[in-house]
Amino acid sequence: MLLERIYDEDLAQASYVIGCQAHGIALVVDPRRDVDVYLEIARKNGMRITGVTETHIHADYLSGTRELAERTGARMYVSDEGGPDWTYGAGFDDAVRMKDGHEIVLGNIRVRAVHTPGHTPEHLSFLITDGAQADGPGYMLTGDFVFVGDVGRPDLLDQAAGRVDTRFGGARALFASLRDRFLTLPDYVQVLPAHSAGSACGKALGAIPTSTVGYERAFSWWNRYLAEDDEQGFVDELLGGQPDAHAYFARMKAANRQGPALLGELPALEEQPADQLRAALADDEVILVDTRDQHAVHDGTVARSLNIPGVAKAASYGAWVYDPRRETRPLVVLAHDADEASDFRDHLVRVGIDRVTGYTRSVEGLDLVRPPLVQPSELDGIEDALLIDVRNKTEYADGHIPGAHQLGGGRILWHLDELPRDRRIVTYCETGVRNSVVASALRREGFDVVELEGSYAAWSRSVVEGRAA
Repeated sequence: MLLERIYDEDLAQASYVIGCQAHGIALVVDPRRDVDVYLEIARKNGMRITGVTETHIHADYLSGTRELAERTGARMYVSDEGGPDWTYGAGFDDAVRMKDGHEIVLGNIRVRAVHTPGHTPEHLSFLITDGAQADGPGYMLTGDFVFVGDVGRPDLLDQAAGRVDTRFGGARALFASLRDRFLTLPDYVQVLPAHSAGSACGKALGAIPTSTVGYERAFSWWNRYLAEDDEQGFVDELLGGQPDAHAYFARMKAANRQGPALLGELPALEEQPADQLRAALADDEVILVDTRDQHAVHDGTVARSLNIPGVAKAASYGAWVYDPRRETRPLVVLAHDADEASDFRDHLVRVGIDRVTGYTRSVEGLDLVRPPLVQPSELDGIEDALLIDVRNKTEYADGHIPGAHQLGGGRILWHLDELPRDRRIVTYCETGVRNSVVASALRREGFDVVELEGSYAAWSRSVVEGRAA
């Protein structure tokens, strides 16, 4: 049996390829939208991808299920649990609809769907049995049901899908799924989740990629509540202290339910000459994505450009600052070469940003501006300014600058009506990275924004130094 994990550090997301080597066929679970990685794994192992499936309707990235099926001719399998509100839409008319207990057979391998609601009503996990080695399952692909050291949050439907108070029912369903589905398995069954540390789909995810049923039974935070049959204690602990849900999750959820648009093979990106790009920027026909860090940006950047610092978090930050439902201008990325630009594009299509049309190697020859900054010692001198903390609400609760309002970076584009257009806005995060991203988006929207140099970390040092003096 082939069982390979493909991990996207940007979105902290894992997908899996399960293959029967004896029959040369494979199934992909929870694929991302840039699917070449799965095609290459299949090619390298001499396999055909005959099936593609997903654990649930994802909220944090666009699914590649339709894309991969289109490219390979694979059969699609999707959940048919959870009721009519969670039924997959027209883009999945050709898919096999799975109920609890449905089996996908890959030669000697059996993949059994297990309905594990809680994170979402339609959620499935998959028990994997390698028939050439064993009579029972040895692995469980848990999706967003069970993580290493945590479980999937049930409040995203409220925060991201516009539902009201579904988190309480979801938390109780999750308790039942753990009790009736997960803890009934043998301790040796390996747990392979869809997310790791850094994902917003839970509040305490471990960085280790896998676990076992026995380890989670013994050491997870939730184990004592299950052992004592304390459902209310579990619900209270689970729902308390969850981080902000990024506003773009609602867009992902809707697109994934209906089926994301098909990409096909994307064309090579062309380099944009400085004179041509300068004219397009002056006419506001394109948006430059400045991919440098905040220090370089502060030395000079293109007016109304978006700062998405580096490819490593391009999907995460890109989804904060560019909403394709309200912005139609194409993107030109700052990149060293065509390969880096294509890599950047691959990250962006994972969150439905499909309008990267070219790249430029340098900002030289373009008209530059310096974003305004304020030192921590100068904060008191800025009168009538609104101070915004763009960190997560849990970070804000741990400590913030007095008088600051919290509005997380992943939510700010969707709350512009709460911000003043007749006052200066001062923004900060922890060290300045997220702050530069958010500030660039607000400036593009026409707000008067000043960044706190060094952000909260610098302000904290200045307070300590002031007390010492």
